[in-house]
Amino acid sequence: MAMSIQLTPAQFVAKWSKVRLPERAASQEHFIDLCRMLGQPTPAEHDATGAEYTFEKGVPVTGPASKGSRGERGFADVWWKGKFAWEYKRKGKKHADLIEAYRQLCQYREALENPPLLIVSDINHTEIHTNFTGTAKQLHVVELPELDTPESLALLRRVFTAPDSFKPTITAEAVTQEVAQQIGTLAQALRDRDHDPHTTAHFLMKCMFCLFAEDVELLPPNLFERLLKSRKSSPERLATALTGLFAQMNTGGSFGVDDISHFNGSLFDDAPALELTEDEIDVLLTAARQDWGSVEPAVFGTLFERSLDPNTRAQIGAHYTSREDIMLVVEPVVMAPLRSEWDEVRAEVENQIQRRARVKTEQTQKKIDKQIHKLLRDFVERLASVRVLDPACGSGNFLYLAIQQLLDLEKQVITYAARQEISVGLFPLVRPTQLHGIEINTYAAELAQVVIWIGYLQWMRDNGYIQGIRKPILEPLQSIECRDAILDRSDPDNPKPADWQDADFIIGNPPFLGSKLFRQQGLEDDYIDAMFKAFDLPNTSDLCCYWFELARRAIEHDSDVRAGLLGTQGIRGGSNRTVLERIKETGDIFMAWSDRKWILDGAAVHVSIIGIDSGEQAQRRLDGKFVEHINPNLTHGAYTSSAQIIAKNKSIAFMGDTKVGPFDVNIEAALRFLRSPNPNGRPNAEVVRPWVNGLDLTRRWRAMWIVDFPPGTALDEASSFEQPFEYIRDNVRPMRKTARSGDATGVPWWIHQRPRPHMRKQIEVLKRYVATPNLTKFRLFVLLDSRVLPDHQLIAFARSDDYFFGVLHSSIHELWARRMGTQLREAESGFRYTPTTCFETFPLPWPPGSEPTKHEAHQRISEVAKELNAQRERWLNPPEWIEPIAQVVDAEDDFADVAQEARALIRQSAIMARAAKDKNLKKRTLTNLYNQRPTWLKLAHEKLDRGVLAAYALVDREGGWSEDWAEVWIDTGAGQPLPDDHDLAERRREVDQRVLTNLLRMNAARAGCE
Repeated sequence: MAMSIQLTPAQFVAKWSKVRLPERAASQEHFIDLCRMLGQPTPAEHDATGAEYTFEKGVPVTGPASKGSRGERGFADVWWKGKFAWEYKRKGKKHADLIEAYRQLCQYREALENPPLLIVSDINHTEIHTNFTGTAKQLHVVELPELDTPESLALLRRVFTAPDSFKPTITAEAVTQEVAQQIGTLAQALRDRDHDPHTTAHFLMKCMFCLFAEDVELLPPNLFERLLKSRKSSPERLATALTGLFAQMNTGGSFGVDDISHFNGSLFDDAPALELTEDEIDVLLTAARQDWGSVEPAVFGTLFERSLDPNTRAQIGAHYTSREDIMLVVEPVVMAPLRSEWDEVRAEVENQIQRRARVKTEQTQKKIDKQIHKLLRDFVERLASVRVLDPACGSGNFLYLAIQQLLDLEKQVITYAARQEISVGLFPLVRPTQLHGIEINTYAAELAQVVIWIGYLQWMRDNGYIQGIRKPILEPLQSIECRDAILDRSDPDNPKPADWQDADFIIGNPPFLGSKLFRQQGLEDDYIDAMFKAFDLPNTSDLCCYWFELARRAIEHDSDVRAGLLGTQGIRGGSNRTVLERIKETGDIFMAWSDRKWILDGAAVHVSIIGIDSGEQAQRRLDGKFVEHINPNLTHGAYTSSAQIIAKNKSIAFMGDTKVGPFDVNIEAALRFLRSPNPNGRPNAEVVRPWVNGLDLTRRWRAMWIVDFPPGTALDEASSFEQPFEYIRDNVRPMRKTARSGDATGVPWWIHQRPRPHMRKQIEVLKRYVATPNLTKFRLFVLLDSRVLPDHQLIAFARSDDYFFGVLHSSIHELWARRMGTQLREAESGFRYTPTTCFETFPLPWPPGSEPTKHEAHQRISEVAKELNAQRERWLNPPEWIEPIAQVVDAEDDFADVAQEARALIRQSAIMARAAKDKNLKKRTLTNLYNQRPTWLKLAHEKLDRGVLAAYALVDREGGWSEDWAEVWIDTGAGQPLPDDHDLAERRREVDQRVLTNLLRMNAARAGCE
């Protein structure tokens, strides 16, 4: 309980203005008087035990000590758990003593449980430093003569009553964004004046480091800012002064009246400073006023790189990869095994301490002490020997966080070693020179070195070690190499995989680029050919797969290496998965996030995160949960990707027609062609037909048609269909002459590039066929008239029966297809469906051709599927809305002059073309329907799933199939992201795994007996 105030503020100021007592004699009385004046409890009044509020709180000293000596125990003058730590220095001594006091508190803070405020005072000056994680540091100063003001009293009361109110509203990330924006403005101004981009970048990096160095007291306070202000009106003199400052930072020495430390490193070379305009100096001054000591290096590297590089300048305001995201790689790959090692060392030290307590002789105790000291020093040296490689390091974000985490662990060891019963004085030995990187972008490669050093020095400052760092302060990071990370073309005729530096841990975010985009994104043909020659990966592999392959080889060479890399979502499927299958053959996947949001080049995407080793790690985690194993497709349980093709499933599913060229036409052109006579006397309906692609199925049919000469049509025959032929001669032929996939393949320009003749043969004998988009959010199946030509974005099934449609549209097939297909982005955006992987491996209840059509189970599926399709069609095109449109179309045109075989189709196209413009019908799409999932649709699908599950239960007695599994899918959807409800999610996992295991067993039986 707070005591009554015994001193007024005026009395307090008067008393302590006269006091000249030494620190120890004055500090406790000063603090007690402060409590009395503010009406706050003293330590003894609040906590008689001293457990949470006390004077002289003992803490281990974590600073350096001479080799072989014991460390010492330090004391915080006042400590209140969860509120503050307070350190006094003798009144009247120089301000440097308060800096030293703050440095001491930084060393103590972990032992003091990281209080939100670190306060230092020499009685004349009281400085309140904020200590909140992830925020810009703030300093509040209370001067003794002004202590009786309302503002000062309110500030001091908040220290006791509301320390969290000091939490800065400006985060470190916000400061970083502001700083990067200002540097970006300056970079652009210098480029606009035709300065060389690399010279500009190097100069700005020097400026940036100076601004940081003065804010963390490696340079005299405000030295750089003072230079800018004093020579703002004389840019030439400023350039001369900055050149001189940089020269002194390179070697150490005097700059005017200031002493400059020896920085060295490749940063402060002899390149002269650029001459700035007055406006540019203003921009740099604005940047100088920011708190550079609070810059977040993990963010700054990316933003500053965009400022420097004209190619990424537009991304300045975009997102960046957060610390939390990068830690998803750094923590499990690098830190988890090191923490495990530390746990073992600490356990052994504790055993030795207990052993020392049991022995009697001083000689034996000293011997045990030496063993304890050796254990701890050896582990600190172990941390100082760790090598971390990022072979696509960019501006160094991953490497920066890696060294920060190594330093944090090292400090834990140092703090532990300083305990009274151990008393070993240690100092951080971890250095940026342990980090290795490869980066092909020259901007980023140089920036990575600066970012890493800033991060390191920032950590040393924040933890109270900045005064103890060795000279020169900077060392050249020759381990950050600017070169190609995947290909060595030193011998052009014999390209080979690039050599990577030896490392204990490999981490990073390699570039994502699909093989179809290699040339579009600037890779030269000879480079691509060399890459294909040097690696035995499938030529369709994403670019990131080459980094995974080199990481795999590094682990195969040295079984102690661990790696954690990001991959595109597509790495789980298709030819990309080859590299993960190889990893499983020579090592293992110990950690993975199969679908994780990420920031890539300023844009939000979804990725897979994969940790690999030689197979030594026993525990494996997938999507944050412990699992027994992780499959190459980043699933656990049944590995569906091992499924084999079932022969009886072949020649049913086909990719649609690939036209290559503007063969497609709108309904107006199609109607003109259909009405036009030909010299051969045959109707154009033979070569002009309706055409659909994926958008026509997921949205609304656009009533598109296409000119389609059957494969093998000769030029003279094609030209006799006069108007369609003349149209494609004018529109298709020029394009095909220049396209890479044009006439060079031997396909005549009037024929579609890949017309899929086998598909045509199979579906033309049917009245209708089943189709699905090859890439879509929901796995949707529709029935199409056989005269409608499917585009290559569709998969066409040469089946017309409702039973087949129903099984494909069941949750059982969707679950299988999602596991077998290739996911390109996040799960919500869908996956790619391919005939060979998704259908030809899928064991239908009965093998194709052997379905018992009269069986009750078969008929049940057919009836439910037929009704589902009818309900959907009535929702998409309500008769009461469509009929008035049809009446308008019929009143305008009876299409009597169109060939009989095309008349109904062109009429339907005309109706759909008008319907597409109707504001109500526009919203009636399959995608919108399945996004909304009204109750009737859910129930229809549940009914379908029950019927299909019953059919499987009938033919597969071993699987324990249950119709009730359909209830699990009704709300969550098969293959869709798991629900937030834990119990429902676990039930979904269980059902999905049972179904997949059953299907995989059936697949093996069907494929094996053929």
